Amino acid sequence: MPVIKSLRRYNISRLYWVMLGIVLSIWMGITASTAITRTSIEEQSYWQQIETQGKNQAVYFYAWGGDPQINAYLKWVAKQVKTKYNINLVHVKLSDTSEAVSRVLAEKSASNNSQGSVDLVWINGANFATMSEHSLLLKQWSNKLPNFALTDPDNNPAVTFDFGIPTEGMEAPWGQASLTFYYDSLAIDETKNNQPPTTLNELARWSAEHPGRFSYPKPPDFLGMSFLKYALVMLHEQSPDSIVKNSKAQLNQPATEQNTALVLEPLWQFLDKLHPTLWRKGESFIQSGAQMRRLVDDTELSLAFTFSAPEIPAAVQRYDLPTNIRSYGMDDGSLSNTHFVAIPYNASHQAGAQLVANFLLSPAAQAHKQKPHIWGDSTVLVQSMLSPEQQALFKTSTPHPSALPVNSIKRTVSEPHPSWVEAIMQGWQMRYGVSP
Repeated sequence: MPVIKSLRRYNISRLYWVMLGIVLSIWMGITASTAITRTSIEEQSYWQQIETQGKNQAVYFYAWGGDPQINAYLKWVAKQVKTKYNINLVHVKLSDTSEAVSRVLAEKSASNNSQGSVDLVWINGANFATMSEHSLLLKQWSNKLPNFALTDPDNNPAVTFDFGIPTEGMEAPWGQASLTFYYDSLAIDETKNNQPPTTLNELARWSAEHPGRFSYPKPPDFLGMSFLKYALVMLHEQSPDSIVKNSKAQLNQPATEQNTALVLEPLWQFLDKLHPTLWRKGESFIQSGAQMRRLVDDTELSLAFTFSAPEIPAAVQRYDLPTNIRSYGMDDGSLSNTHFVAIPYNASHQAGAQLVANFLLSPAAQAHKQKPHIWGDSTVLVQSMLSPEQQALFKTSTPHPSALPVNSIKRTVSEPHPSWVEAIMQGWQMRYGVSP
């Protein structure tokens, strides 16, 4: 009998703890559900406030204005946000993003902390680092955009880091790009074993064998700087192992007086040999990617590059490039990054700017931007995050012959720390600076 009583007490005790566990689980589930619901309501309430405040505003979008296709796309965006929110979007065209940075910095120096002239700015890399360092950007807003979730930020560091620097909600991703090469297939006839170069070393040899048929835009042009950064990264990867480990670490760290000379010396040695083989023997340089494209169209150059692969078929369809153009990715690596939009801390129309930024992230705007004949800029949205109807917006017909073939980018290479841009530019100007 004592054994039976003991078992009964054990079963009752066990039942008590089981029931207590069930009750606690239910309570915790209700609490968690309530917390999630409260958070959703708060986020919805926040965005409703943004929509209410942002409607009927004028938003001054400071963005590079050097490409007619991009300018035309922004006109389309302006029409869309006008219809949707009655926002008057004004594209303030820049020749260099640093102009907007300087303006905001000047306003801060003049204690203009709430009536800034820049509402939204197209930015990334070095300019983002500068504005972040000087506290010139509005924080923790982009992660609250409803469409930001479509970029899968928890599993996609490309939209939460800019050149290795955490964005901390100060930037909303807008597009993606990789350094892509293209060539005139009539001038470089693969059937005659005249292959386009697929590594940096092959490029140097090809240029020496075909003098005057290649060049790059001079700094501070973004595309020219991208080529120099690609060359710098590749040169260090080709160095002996002990040096590779040190140089890679240095490239991911800020440039200093102590490490600049050592890290950049391989680049200068490479350019010293490359420049005499370039267009006009490297005695003068191209000013922009658009000029480089025109030189290919005029058959002065046989090989060139861009930072947006879809831009090439778009240019062919616009008759800005001949139909025999072909695109490809370098085998040794393709420099890649994401570009963003940001809101200055003193923007006059912060709510309106957030509405515009959210629209730029919408599937409709991203799909329209990616069309080759519109702009050809790659989307930052993750397809698995989209509904079937939204995914359908991105489907295209048979790729254009000049388009980058699927899976051509075999390896992506991250950007060095933004401080290396200034170090490269100063060193280049000192050694090779020439009149246009």
